[in-house]
Amino acid sequence: MFVMTAGSLFSQTITNPEEEYSRIRSLAFDGRYEEAEPAALQLVREYPEFGDARVLLGRILAWQGKYDEGAAVIDTLLVSDPDNSDALEAITDIRRWSRDRSQQVTAPTDIRAGYSFDAYNEPYERLWQVFSLGAGHRFSWGTAVASVNYGHLNTGPPSDTTGNDFQFAAEAWPELTPRNYAYVAYAFSDGPWFPRHRAALELWQTLPAGLAVSAGVNYYYFDNSIFIGTFSLEKYLSRYWFSGRAYFHFKEIGVTTSFFLTARRYLGTTDYLQLTVGTGTAPDEPYDILTDLERQKASSARLTWFNQINTWWSVRIGAGYSYEKYNATSSRNRFEGNVGIIRGIGRPE
Repeated sequence: MFVMTAGSLFSQTITNPEEEYSRIRSLAFDGRYEEAEPAALQLVREYPEFGDARVLLGRILAWQGKYDEGAAVIDTLLVSDPDNSDALEAITDIRRWSRDRSQQVTAPTDIRAGYSFDAYNEPYERLWQVFSLGAGHRFSWGTAVASVNYGHLNTGPPSDTTGNDFQFAAEAWPELTPRNYAYVAYAFSDGPWFPRHRAALELWQTLPAGLAVSAGVNYYYFDNSIFIGTFSLEKYLSRYWFSGRAYFHFKEIGVTTSFFLTARRYLGTTDYLQLTVGTGTAPDEPYDILTDLERQKASSARLTWFNQINTWWSVRIGAGYSYEKYNATSSRNRFEGNVGIIRGIGRPE
């Protein structure tokens, strides 16, 4: 009798999917996930084209900390319905929750070291290197980092220049609201190669359908002031993050621009592989702006890999290539690379 009764229970069908969906959603909102999850799974099995049910199942799984399972459920829906706004918003939330959770199990304080280089050999040989050492801390309002950057310049004939420079920098990523965050930075140098002052401010606004927009300004001062505006449009889609960004260099003779497209593939909760391609003349990086301002046209590609090895260690490696026109008739190849290591200290939260 027991076997027959159990069999009839598992074989029964859902006659009103909308009513069942409302019932499951109420269970989930009440925190009764142990009842809501199997019921949502059954609803999706019987009505695989019911997109709202699949989104609900994905969120129920994620609310229980099953981020990869929840994302996989949403990914299945996006394959057949890539423009489903509810699914796109759900996958964005799940990715954010998973990253927030990953931060909670890592140390709140860290020390970090980095190295980068930029080199070309036309119209003369030039190697610019930057060594960085700093510390970061995750506060309740966001993350802040303070660092010291040491720059070393070598150039060949005709100048044969060798020089060193120091820069002191501070950066922060405050979370203003659940849907707004910012980037704030300031750096100072008393030497000849880094800008004497560098300041940056950028604000982000997250939108439905996995979208976000940002706008900001970068300020540099050498012997005069330089302003570079920036605007970006970002989108999360399943395990991918895409970004289109523009830079605007405001000069007395007009505005020069550059445009960059980035595609990032998440390999886990935090690990990713990223490709960036760009074109234009407006500088997009904070360390070598004087040389970037001299070029008349440039096309570039960069590849970045980030890996959180464990609770304590993370590594970031990048490489790039640019083909740029440095005067009216001549062009050159330019190479860059960077590596960064982060070591957490203190107890994970």
